[in-house]
Amino acid sequence: MAHDHNDHDHAHHHDHGHGQGHHHPAPPDDWRYGVGLVANLIFVIIEFGYGLISQSTALVADAGHNLSDVLGLGLAGGAAWLARRAATRRRTYGYRKATVLAALGNGILLVFACGAIAIEAVRRLVEPTEVASVTVMVVAGIGFLVNLGTALLFMSRRSHDLNARGAWLHMISDAAVSLGVVVAGALMLFTGWSWIDPMVGLAIVAVILWGTWGLLRESFDMALDSVPTDIDIQAVRTMLAGLPGVIDTHHLHVWSLSTTERALTVHLVRDAPATDTFYAEAREALQAGFGIGHATFQVETTGGGCEDC
Repeated sequence: MAHDHNDHDHAHHHDHGHGQGHHHPAPPDDWRYGVGLVANLIFVIIEFGYGLISQSTALVADAGHNLSDVLGLGLAGGAAWLARRAATRRRTYGYRKATVLAALGNGILLVFACGAIAIEAVRRLVEPTEVASVTVMVVAGIGFLVNLGTALLFMSRRSHDLNARGAWLHMISDAAVSLGVVVAGALMLFTGWSWIDPMVGLAIVAVILWGTWGLLRESFDMALDSVPTDIDIQAVRTMLAGLPGVIDTHHLHVWSLSTTERALTVHLVRDAPATDTFYAEAREALQAGFGIGHATFQVETTGGGCEDC
């Protein structure tokens, strides 16, 4: 914003409205992450043990994938806690952005987990191994229930909190992996075809990677302070330009403060100084129409250059 305002009559107005009226809820309560983390950690230990006993590389691989979820839940839960910490003199926005970093970390973890499963599946296609199918089916079945139960904790939040969606994606992908292992175990039991297991594993990896790509792209955009994907920046500009007395808008920026909160800054050119009523109307329109709860307006009463708007 390197333009000169010396000959402008301009006013700054800032509104945050902390804690109320946000279009998006706060991150999920810590207990969701705690319950999911403890349940999954216990199951990882059990599944890994049975994987070794039954000589099932599928169970060992599934346990490894479950472990990535435990790490992911730890990241997401820690970020949700950080997001509620108060701002400091140096970190004036607080720690909200930690939720974005956690979502990005979750996506990267999922990619690595998928890579490990794919490598294991390919190895088993080359060197088929005999496994205890019934043990595999029972343990993977329990894993499916554990992961599905944990996923349900985050289901209601997943559409409007990227961080909760990361945790939900982790759990659903693990439930899918466990179900795939159950199906593969049943088919191997009845047909004796050992290649079924790694083929099912590779198919599940493809599905997980498809879902993870969206999470990675969106969290990467948030880290770069891009306009949130569900906000049409031109629609925001049109709405602001339609406010009473506004002649022009420039230097419009919309970005994510966290996985659930949006912020906006804009310079508005008006034919007269802004009133409190004007600010209130602008804030309400942004909140109702776009879920933007943190808005900063700079109002100018004469036109200014727009070099980089």
